[in-house]
Amino acid sequence: MIYVTGDTHGDLSRFGFWRTRKIKRGDTLIVLGDFGFLWQGGEAEEKILRRLGKKRYHILFLDGAHENYDLLERYPIEEWNGAKIRRISGNLCHLCRGQVIALEDKRLFVMGGGESDEKEFRAVQAKWFPQEMPTPEEIESARQSLKQAGGKVDFVLSHICSDRLKVFLGLAGESHPLGQFFTELEKSLSFQKWFFASLHLDKPIPPKHQCVYQQILPLL
Repeated sequence: MIYVTGDTHGDLSRFGFWRTRKIKRGDTLIVLGDFGFLWQGGEAEEKILRRLGKKRYHILFLDGAHENYDLLERYPIEEWNGAKIRRISGNLCHLCRGQVIALEDKRLFVMGGGESDEKEFRAVQAKWFPQEMPTPEEIESARQSLKQAGGKVDFVLSHICSDRLKVFLGLAGESHPLGQFFTELEKSLSFQKWFFASLHLDKPIPPKHQCVYQQILPLL
């Protein structure tokens, strides 16, 4: 089974036994951005990453708006299940942007990235990273991945939602290239369901979207 959850922000309790008891050996849990366990660096953090990598199930995560990208980018990229990943430790991996990954006979399009609401505040504290937003080259690479997939996937996983959906939900905020790209995909891409997490809500948005935060949900 494949499960998704929202922003963990370095909270180990999300992976506690009572939260994950339904997840079996060999299953997959995907965190939809703002993972938070790669932040300070150092031995204490490395110990936690090794602990997560030893779970009986795979933990995969997208990058979000609150990541230490300088630390993340130190890990080399490798190929796994037809997509580019960074293996952090054992069963713990980062899903690179714009990839179509094959898991359990399903094709998942994954696209991390987002824009921090506290950019100026975080920049003063040296906790803001310009890599949080995908480059035009990354967005174009994502388009090519979807073209190779024939414009059809089973699920879309992202950290933020489209500009169109943001307007539908009555949310303020400026338009940006990633949100525009997602609006484009909602019109052109064939998919069963789209999961995202940045709103910190557990809320289905019919007919095809699901915002996830603290829940752990199966894809189907």
